[in-house]
Amino acid sequence: MNPFLDYQQTISRRNMLCKMGHGVGAAALSTLVNPNLLSAAETSAPVGAFPNYTPRAKRLIYLFFAGGPSHIDTYDYKPGMRELHGKELPESVRQGQRLTGMTSGQKSFPCVAPMFEFKRYGKHGTWVNSDLLPHTGSIVDDITIVKSMNTEAINHDPAITYINTGVQQQGKPSLGSWLSYGLGNENANMPAYVVMISRGRGQLQALYDRLWSAGFLPARHQGVKLRSAGEPVPYLNNPPGIDRGMRRKMLDKLALLNEENFDRFNDPETQARISQYEMAYRMQMAVPDIMDITREPKHVKELYGPDVEKPGSFARNVLLARRMAERGVRFIQLFHRGWDQHGDLPNRLRFQCQDIDQACAALVKDLKQRGMFDDTLIVCGGEFGRTIYSQGKLTETSHGRDHHGRCFTTWLAGAGVKQGFEYGKTDDHSYNIIENPVHIRDLNATILDRLGIDHRRLTYRYQGLDQRLTGVEEEAHVVKDILA
Repeated sequence: MNPFLDYQQTISRRNMLCKMGHGVGAAALSTLVNPNLLSAAETSAPVGAFPNYTPRAKRLIYLFFAGGPSHIDTYDYKPGMRELHGKELPESVRQGQRLTGMTSGQKSFPCVAPMFEFKRYGKHGTWVNSDLLPHTGSIVDDITIVKSMNTEAINHDPAITYINTGVQQQGKPSLGSWLSYGLGNENANMPAYVVMISRGRGQLQALYDRLWSAGFLPARHQGVKLRSAGEPVPYLNNPPGIDRGMRRKMLDKLALLNEENFDRFNDPETQARISQYEMAYRMQMAVPDIMDITREPKHVKELYGPDVEKPGSFARNVLLARRMAERGVRFIQLFHRGWDQHGDLPNRLRFQCQDIDQACAALVKDLKQRGMFDDTLIVCGGEFGRTIYSQGKLTETSHGRDHHGRCFTTWLAGAGVKQGFEYGKTDDHSYNIIENPVHIRDLNATILDRLGIDHRRLTYRYQGLDQRLTGVEEEAHVVKDILA
């Protein structure tokens, strides 16, 4: 029995108009008591729906390394790998795994040990690549390293779509859009969800706007991508001859036309468009101030490294993310491209780590000194890992690694996540998980939990289903073992 359907079938036109009249009257009275009520409704989910419980995080900063960083060469190191170097990967380990088109024709799958030095860091002696990630090594006592991440996807587009939207198919809302829908916005002058992209020095995979799309959610919840060159947002500045007062009058007239259009067609996207125009108007004042780092103290810039002075660099974007977090932006997602190392991995991985190492560590240290670490969740990782076997010819100084979704590494910090902790375990080949698997849906459920959301209750009715970020199945779970 479905009471909602019963109600739909029995309601009369007279009853509907009567109830609507009561609702309009109540809404009018409410706005007299609270004039900001309608503007708040434009930027949030149903009042009182979320959070479901007291959140540990007020905000999320997601450092996403697009292309699939090699977990073997960064965090999931085992000294015994040196003895495996050059030996064929046993079929008992590979277990008939589906191969990508890049290695499906290979007749041999020789194992490749990391061609870097590793060192134990922190109180618990956590292995980290000391050649490439010495700065990250300095913060291992502040983070949890999850070594048992896994996904079914083995190619970039479905994999990056999966981890960002909860499904491999296109068209669903992104994590940031779900957060915007569920929690609304803290800063009326900035979007709840901001995206920035930096370009690495490796092979670049395409990034599509649908990765921060609102999907079937109202359009106002989609991510706003800030550009590194020129205007941060297209058409943010007024054209020549148009001052701010004139812009205000134009928007007021445009809003009237859109309201008339809404009255005729009742399309909710029309109201979303009105709110987007208003947000753009308010962003004219807020964005230039956030993007201006000239007033940041010298010691702060030095913390993030010399690249912070380069617009569009990862270091610059991380500092901007911290500035946005201070100003109430709920979710900042930074995509750094270039981690798809099918060949010449030792050199290309070195370049990529040079781009990100100091800035990642600086973010943790900066948030701690500002008293923001405990209520900020930081997530750092990619869409999958890399294989222990070599792609192409193995030489003394070079090799490549193919995509690997069976296990990879992500680290988290802040917001009640355990500090100085490693979770999950892989086999001697870093190929299969043997302890505490964490699916990418479990990661998303845990992210929502830190922000006070029960992933099973954050739903949106679409195509006959109560859609969720973690899928309609009851499979995802919060990884409580990594929470303090």
